[in-house]
Amino acid sequence: MTSKRVSTYYEKSLKTSLKSERQQMYNYSQFSAKGYDLSNFRGPLPGTSAPDFSLALVDGGQARLLDFAGAFLVLEMGSLTCPLFQGRRSTMGALHDMHPDVSFAVLYVREAHPGQDIPAHGSAQDKHSCAAQLAADSEKRRVFVDDIEGTAHQAYGGYPNSVFIVNRNGCLVYASDWNNPAVTGRALSLLKSGKSVNLKAWFKPVRPSVSLKILRAGGKGSMSDFLRGLPRLIWNNLVLRNIRLLRGKPVAVAPDTLC
Repeated sequence: MTSKRVSTYYEKSLKTSLKSERQQMYNYSQFSAKGYDLSNFRGPLPGTSAPDFSLALVDGGQARLLDFAGAFLVLEMGSLTCPLFQGRRSTMGALHDMHPDVSFAVLYVREAHPGQDIPAHGSAQDKHSCAAQLAADSEKRRVFVDDIEGTAHQAYGGYPNSVFIVNRNGCLVYASDWNNPAVTGRALSLLKSGKSVNLKAWFKPVRPSVSLKILRAGGKGSMSDFLRGLPRLIWNNLVLRNIRLLRGKPVAVAPDTLC
């Protein structure tokens, strides 16, 4: 083998190794609150272009994330093992029915609290299977499946249950690191009436019974990892985040803005 071929071989091996390492870091097998920067929202902000990707659809084929027919797109991040996402599904489903002129979609991301029964995704097929399970559980919204490295998810900030509203120009007109369905619904009504949104989405936990049900479904490890990180989650979300919202001023963007 020539020196050039040897060099090319090792370059490819290094790239493969780094890709595998990034994949494993993203798809953590044990949840830790330290793995999330919950004090600062890292996702795209209102008034900026919404990231667009060609993604797999849970029912087959591919589509552009921003190729939607409605007046707006309401995009929520979610997974089977995210109690917040699961606890909000019925309310989001009601919003879906209430606004037939708006497109709604879920971006299936990594498992928030993987366990023995619903482990971290080891392959694209694993991820697709979990997304299919979600879709089969009376999910009304279109379900996109992110790639195994979470490329789209990370472009949107990497939070387990963030939500975004995108206008027909591909611009973000509302964003929140945690979905508060009541606020999301009010934001959508304001936007449809031609008004800018200037709302604060306070963090709202789901009922303990919902969290217990979802974490038990995840299997061994899901509950214990969550409880271990619970004090930090409470401090960062119910205290620090809400203080940050109290002091801050939301960015209000016109519903038909160009970016």
